[in-house]
Amino acid sequence: MAAAAPRIFVSHLAGVAVFDPNGDQVGRVSDLVAMLRVGNRPPRLLGLVVEVLSRRRIFLPMTRVTGVESGQVITTGVVNVRRFEQRPTERLVLGELLDRRVRLVENGEEVTVLDVAIQQLPARRDWEIDKVFVRRGRKGGALRRRGEAVTLEWSAVTGFSLEEEGQGAENLVATFERLRPVELANVLHHLTPKRRAEVAAALDDDRLADVLEELPEDDQVEILGKLQDDRAADVLEAMDPDDAADLLSELPEDDKERLLTLMQPHDAADVRRLMSYEERTAGGLMTTEPIVLRPDATVADALARVRQQDLSPALAAQVYVCRPPDDTPTGKYLGTVHFQRLLRDPPFTLVSSIVDSDLPPLSPDTPLPAITGHLAAYNMVSAPVVDESGSLLGVVTVDDVLDHLLPDDWRETGFHGLEEVTRGG
Repeated sequence: MAAAAPRIFVSHLAGVAVFDPNGDQVGRVSDLVAMLRVGNRPPRLLGLVVEVLSRRRIFLPMTRVTGVESGQVITTGVVNVRRFEQRPTERLVLGELLDRRVRLVENGEEVTVLDVAIQQLPARRDWEIDKVFVRRGRKGGALRRRGEAVTLEWSAVTGFSLEEEGQGAENLVATFERLRPVELANVLHHLTPKRRAEVAAALDDDRLADVLEELPEDDQVEILGKLQDDRAADVLEAMDPDDAADLLSELPEDDKERLLTLMQPHDAADVRRLMSYEERTAGGLMTTEPIVLRPDATVADALARVRQQDLSPALAAQVYVCRPPDDTPTGKYLGTVHFQRLLRDPPFTLVSSIVDSDLPPLSPDTPLPAITGHLAAYNMVSAPVVDESGSLLGVVTVDDVLDHLLPDDWRETGFHGLEEVTRGG
């Protein structure tokens, strides 16, 4: 049985240094950002407020935190330097939850919150606040010494969470939190435009990005148009580059350029490159973020990359071996290693020794029907896209192909089971 993830009390994170993968300090933890949920369900930890060296406070999503260890936080190295602005659905853990007076569910006794603990959920990248450290006072004639401190489950206290009967967007977001992105997209699609905008504004960037990718284009454009420009750029950065490119292509030229200018240069460059291809071609459909490994990487290295929780099954099904540089467009593309092959070979095996170089790649101008036939003929869930110089540009996945083969109204007809939830909106 796998060991449980360590529990960390948030007071130990205040002022802790934040580092990128190279060991360079990014800043220090100023606070943590959580989203409360309906009832007594543990809050979800969204990210950290980090004070960077310029003393600006920025938001670091937990999806970009790779390690929370004693005395330090390790990040992916990709941070957004825009100033942190708290949203209505967010709570600052150090600033708003600590020193708060709440009550015990068991007997109504009032206690003071001294600290809360966070823990990463098993087999997921999500973090929750699951424990509360409180100080209890004297109750009636009890002999309990004043100032006794105890650690309790989050559900053992009340006074934090949202009320079930609340009708604001904050409560609606909490109610829908367990829905998958495609399910929540269906719910949003059937809400009124006003309500849809309220809920979209209340979602965090990563969640909204996932949902936008599942919405019809008209809904995508409507929601993005009601966000402030900085927020819209953040959401576009959180989307898969191919989906962000598709969405931006629906906007007027001035709006498109304004948002691209606000995006991080690396993200904007990927999106601009994708927008240069015809929509229903391999170049227009591909994602620019496959798993790329150098020839001297091992099977163990490849499996570690495949295990990353934010990868879709299609992207995790195989890795692509290329000469440097590793980012797309890469150096010379050498071939593919399938996930099943990785499971059959010893961890120390070099991927260059087991690469499949016989599978023909797609050119960026390959039309959609030919892509479909290619995936079917070779029983693949994704296929590499390589330019004339032999560089890997990206990969086309089966889910992106299906998106373009299904009828435009497939989202309308495919989720009748959610009609009751939708009516409740």
